[in-house]
Amino acid sequence: MRGERQAERVERVVVLALDGVYPFELGIPSRIFGAADGRYEVLTCSVDGRPVHSNADFTIGVQYGPEILATADTVVVASMAPPYIPTELTAEVAAALALIRPDARIVSICTAAFVLAAAGLLDGRRATTHWQVTEAFRRRYPGVDLDPDVLFVHDGRILTSAGAASGVDVCLHIVRVDHGHELANAVARRCVVPPFRDGGQAQYIEQPVPESGAADTAATRAWALEHLDEPLTLTDLAAHARMSLRTFARRFHDEVGLSPGRWLIQQRVARARHLLESSDLSVDRIAGQVGFATGASLRQHLHAAIGVSPQAYRRTFQASADR
Repeated sequence: MRGERQAERVERVVVLALDGVYPFELGIPSRIFGAADGRYEVLTCSVDGRPVHSNADFTIGVQYGPEILATADTVVVASMAPPYIPTELTAEVAAALALIRPDARIVSICTAAFVLAAAGLLDGRRATTHWQVTEAFRRRYPGVDLDPDVLFVHDGRILTSAGAASGVDVCLHIVRVDHGHELANAVARRCVVPPFRDGGQAQYIEQPVPESGAADTAATRAWALEHLDEPLTLTDLAAHARMSLRTFARRFHDEVGLSPGRWLIQQRVARARHLLESSDLSVDRIAGQVGFATGASLRQHLHAAIGVSPQAYRRTFQASADR
């Protein structure tokens, strides 16, 4: 009976490889979902079942054609190099995407957001893609609410991720949503990657090299994480870093891609999510432990971050743990 219940929980993830695919990004879903204790089955296909040209000096053979997309619970479209980014969908790609079930989750890694946008799947939605192509994306798809500062966006059944390694972040997020933080953290350890990365992709945008010997804010960020339950202010953070307010705020944003205030809110929400998943503490108690003044404040920030209330979030992960 246990084996039967385990089999029912296996989710089929189908990865679509298109010409110009980056081999690294193509392998991310198999590596992350494959480390999730048998909860996922990962299959790879192309639009015609034939090998695809990668952006490296080799082609990649796949075992399946587009028909496998019709069986997918989650479809991941892997990214492709700029010369291959579509301005419009070919008939083959459009036909392949049309096979995806209406209730299936669809994920793009990096530049594959262009494919989803060309298919009309991102119209009116919030999304992201690699920071280097955001201007081209905005010009081509003005109807998409593009956020270039984040590592990934989860908007209903559509998830989009930023450049390259952010594919790891979005796949870990899916494991976390489906099965809770414990399994996601275990997968991260097995793959030797952080379970949750601070900040967004803005921290990776090319910036002028800091002056030689300039202090950074890493030690202050670590200190702040140990004192999240306290009412930290910008003055407190700058004093700990031994910088002026202006210098600290500028350097913090250069390193993290966020203002200190926004970063603190992100960390408090992340800590609150962990406590909602792993404890029976009341919302008010959790709010106090993560530095929000009231339970109402926690509810407001959690809803702004992920669109649900603390109670709904807790019910989701309790249900995942019970499956």
